Amino acid sequence: MSDHYTLYGSYASYYTAKARTYLRKKGVPFVERLPSDPMFRNKVRPASGSHRIPQLLTPTGDVIQDSVAIVDHIEPLFPDLPAFPDSPNQRIFVHLMELLGSEGLVRLAWMHRWMFEENLPFVINDFGRSFKPQGSDEDLQHYGNLIADRMRSYGLPESTPELREQLDDSYKRLLTCFEKHFIEHPYLLGGHPSAADYAVMGALHAHLGRDPAGLRVMQIHAPRTFRFVEHMLVPEVQSPEFYSTAIEYPANDDIPGTALDILRHIATEYGEPFVLGALAFNADIAEQDPSPGSVLDAEKDQPTLPAHEIVYRDKRHKVGAPLYAIRLLQRSQQVFQELDDDAKKQLLVDLNNQTLTDLLTTTLAAELARNNNRFEIAGESNE
Repeated sequence: MSDHYTLYGSYASYYTAKARTYLRKKGVPFVERLPSDPMFRNKVRPASGSHRIPQLLTPTGDVIQDSVAIVDHIEPLFPDLPAFPDSPNQRIFVHLMELLGSEGLVRLAWMHRWMFEENLPFVINDFGRSFKPQGSDEDLQHYGNLIADRMRSYGLPESTPELREQLDDSYKRLLTCFEKHFIEHPYLLGGHPSAADYAVMGALHAHLGRDPAGLRVMQIHAPRTFRFVEHMLVPEVQSPEFYSTAIEYPANDDIPGTALDILRHIATEYGEPFVLGALAFNADIAEQDPSPGSVLDAEKDQPTLPAHEIVYRDKRHKVGAPLYAIRLLQRSQQVFQELDDDAKKQLLVDLNNQTLTDLLTTTLAAELARNNNRFEIAGESNE
């Protein structure tokens, strides 16, 4: 039995960035290994049944796959510096950022990576090092191109000057929101790091904060955000810029206005697909009427359900529900439903954003559970 945890992932990995910063800030004793490690192939991956990274091997030999699941597993074992505030509005903010700050920004980060030619030499070699860390230049090119080709096979538009300009403009608008916040606060919720901060590290570090094109924009246009990313990579909780800021969540369940601005911006720019997904999920549950314990797709660990035609804001959409995002949305809705009616109304007024309102009030028709890396309907089966 080991006395430390082992994180399997890579620096180019969007989701590994979230888990790595969490483990560092929490002071969890861990080492990091690459997916090329024989232990990953021979024990970790077979135990989880998933090829996805990150995966965490615990001192007792258990394997946890998925950045959110890693946080949920570690929190009760290392209660100091909690990733989730106790107060409801702040907790809802954090859970919404788990969804929007991570899943909402993933396409911007992914597109920005692959649409800029200047990124490719670095990214391909970076992927290659993950699988052949002591390899020659030719090895890195070979293995890196294998991964890059797979990533690009998911569907990319043509890289045109107009598209690249649009991506940069979207990125700069996002950075403007973060810059305003980091003038006065070291973290999204004041002086205390939370799961909201860890959530944005996939976009702001693994992709946009390391790929040359994204890093250049951040360094030129958002030096405070760049410094936030740097600080999130070290175990120290207080940065020298905010040495006098108490390591605590804001009093009275307050959320800094600039943090709300970040949430509103991401919701407005990237949040609608998650509302559509919730509506499609409800349509699927109404049609299928699955019983408690039913696995929604036994073949896939992060499936999208069959598409349904739905109407939202007077427009018709044909959408399938992405179950991973539905599970994350469920977390904020569960806290929201615990509020009394007056508190719900006040929070929606404070959020002041239609997409956020729709995310919280489009009540999901069933509760999801995640068992053995598969999504199922929560509750005990009658079988």
